[in-house]
Amino acid sequence: MSSDSANRDLAPLIALMETEALQRGEFTLASGKKANYYLDCRRVTLHPKGAGLIGRAMLDVVLANAKESGVMPAAVGGMAIGADPITASIVTLAGGDDVDLKGFMVRKEPKGHGMGQQVEGPVTPGQKVVIVEDVITSGGSALKAVEAVEAFGLEVQYVLAIIDRLAGGAEAFAQKGLELKTLTTIRDFGLEP
Repeated sequence: MSSDSANRDLAPLIALMETEALQRGEFTLASGKKANYYLDCRRVTLHPKGAGLIGRAMLDVVLANAKESGVMPAAVGGMAIGADPITASIVTLAGGDDVDLKGFMVRKEPKGHGMGQQVEGPVTPGQKVVIVEDVITSGGSALKAVEAVEAFGLEVQYVLAIIDRLAGGAEAFAQKGLELKTLTTIRDFGLEP
């Protein structure tokens, strides 16, 4: 497990991901790379037990980081559609814990009507936020979210994902001066990059 989740028992989440999300075969990833397995995290982020496990683990990481750094983010969010159930789980649990943590979503492109925004939700320029994501491969989707929220005027503290495929995503974020924090890596599933 990643060091970000060392203090939390993620065995139930890993077991659920192995039975619900992990698929073997030949796949082309969003990055264009070929792989002999696929992690369909939506099968877990939209699962009644999975949503709670992921939301709780990610909220714990956010709160631990805020305690360590002294800076609590105003909101969490990421690229629609993958980050939406993650954001909803974190925000719902935060509300139940009386933690003031809002959510936002990043559209793939700005709306063509209304206010024409690409970033939606109760956030305002100048606030610190955390980008959430399901699977990190090259980091492309989360980097697009980072660019959109920075253009909106938000400050990204770090990127938080369920799983890192260990395929260059952390390095891509480091080039942007951002840290990648993850709950798990593919090694937790006995897989190699």
